[in-house]
Amino acid sequence: MAEIETKYGVMKVKLYNDTPKHRDNFIKLANEGFYDGTLFHRVIKGFMIQGGDPDSKGAPADKFLGQGGPGYTLDAEIGRPHIYGALSAARLGDTQNPEKKSSGSQFFIVQGTKQNAAKVKSTTLFKKINYPEETLKLYEEVGGTPNLDMDYTVFGEVVEGLDIIDQIANEPINPQKRPKDDIEMKVRIIN
Repeated sequence: MAEIETKYGVMKVKLYNDTPKHRDNFIKLANEGFYDGTLFHRVIKGFMIQGGDPDSKGAPADKFLGQGGPGYTLDAEIGRPHIYGALSAARLGDTQNPEKKSSGSQFFIVQGTKQNAAKVKSTTLFKKINYPEETLKLYEEVGGTPNLDMDYTVFGEVVEGLDIIDQIANEPINPQKRPKDDIEMKVRIIN
C-alpha cells in the first residue's frame, strides 16, 4: 500500500502483486523520496491525472513537462483494465515505443467516465479482449477509459480518496494541460 499526499488530501493506493516490476519500482522510488515535490503536471478532466516527472520539481509555470524520468524504462506488464482509480504507468506512444515499455517514474490515475456497455464491448472486440461481466459492469457503473486497455500497464488502484482525483481533474489548466496552480505530491509506502 502507498499514500499519495496532495493539498486536497491523501489517496491510498493498493499496488498489485501481479505487476512486480512496476510495484517494486514504485516502492523503490517512493522510499528514495523521488516523487516528493513532483507535480501532477498533466490533467485531462474525464480522462486522467498524470505525475511523476522529476523535471516538475520547482518548474516555472511555462516549462513544458512530461519528458523526465529516472533514466530507464520498465518492461510492460499489461493485463488489467483502466477502471476509475486505476494507477497506470505512462509511456511513449506506439511509434516510438512498439514494445509498450513504461516510463520509469511517470504514472497516471484514471478518472474516466461511465461507459455504455455496448461501447465497451465494441472496444473489447476490436482489441480482442474477453472481459468478465464484472469488469463490463464496473465500466458501466463506476467508469474508466477502456480504450487504454492492453496498451498501458495498470499496477495499482486508489482504494481511498477517489474524490481527490476529481478535485485535481477539475483544476483550471494551461494549454499544455498543466494545472495553473501547482499540485505537488508526496508519496510514501505504508506497508
